[in-house]
Amino acid sequence: MHPIRSNICATIILKLVAYIFCTLAKGYTLKITDTLMYFLPIIGVIVFVLLSGIRIAQEYQRAVVFRLGRFQGIRGPGLFWLIPFIERQQLVDIRTKTVDLEQQETITKDSVTIKVNAVLWFKITNPEDAIIKVADYNKAVYQFSVTALRNIIGQHSLDEVLREREQINATLQKIVDAATGPWGIKIEMVEMKDVEIPEAMQRAMAREAEAIREKRARIVKAEAELEASIKLTQGAKEMERSPIALELRRMQMLSEIGIDNNTTTIVLVPSDFTNAARSFTEMVAAQKLATQNDDII
Repeated sequence: MHPIRSNICATIILKLVAYIFCTLAKGYTLKITDTLMYFLPIIGVIVFVLLSGIRIAQEYQRAVVFRLGRFQGIRGPGLFWLIPFIERQQLVDIRTKTVDLEQQETITKDSVTIKVNAVLWFKITNPEDAIIKVADYNKAVYQFSVTALRNIIGQHSLDEVLREREQINATLQKIVDAATGPWGIKIEMVEMKDVEIPEAMQRAMAREAEAIREKRARIVKAEAELEASIKLTQGAKEMERSPIALELRRMQMLSEIGIDNNTTTIVLVPSDFTNAARSFTEMVAAQKLATQNDDII
C-alpha cells in the first residue's frame, strides 16, 4: 500500500476512536451529575438531622438523657451528641440554690403564737434521682422544709426558740436532709432569719427582763454593803487597839469635808474628853449596881 494512503487511514481511525471516547465520557459525566443532583437534597437532610443532635452543657449543668423513654445516662459538661428523634435530654443545674421560706405562723410548746421565716440552701448531687424520683424537686424541697419548720417550732418553748437557734437550725437541717437524700439532693444549711413575737408578749418579756436586772442590782448592792460592813468592823477593831489611828482617821475626814464643803463649821472635841465621859459613865453605872446589890442584901 502507498505510504501516503496508509497515513491518511491511520489518522482517520485515530480521529474516529477519539470521537467515540469523548462521546462516551461526556455521556458518563452527565449521568454522574444527574445522580448527584438527585441525591443532594437527601444528603443535605441527613447532614442536618445529624447536626441537630449536637448539644452543649455548661460546667454547672448535667444532661439526663432518655432513649425511647428509658434512662440512658448522664452527659456533660461540654459537647455531646444525641440520637435525633430517639433520645431527649433534661438539663439539671447542680449549683447551690437558695430557697426563702415564707413567714410561718405557728404555736410553740408553751402555747405562744409566733411568726418565723427561714432560708435554706441545697444542691443536687445526683441528677438522675432528682429527675426520676420526684416530679418537681424545687417545690418538694420547699414544701417539706416549711412543714418541718412548723413541726420543730411546735416542739420547743418560746425561750428555747430564742436561745437555741443554732441547735434548732442543725436539727431542722438533719430532718430535711434525711427526707431529700433519696431524691439526690443535699441540704447544705438552714438558718432562721427572724422570729416575730406578739407585742403583748414583748412587753411582758421587757418587764421580766427589767425585774431580773433590778434583782441583780439589789443583790450586788447588798453584797457590797455586807463586804463594806465586814471591812468597817475590821477597821474599827484595829482603831480600838491604837487610839492614834482613830485620830489620824479623824484628821483625814476633816480634810475630806473641807474639800467638799468649805463653809461648814466643825467643832473639834479632844478624845480625852470622850474617854473621860465614857469612864465617868461606867463608874456611875458600877455604883448604881453596887447600891442595888446592898439593898437586896
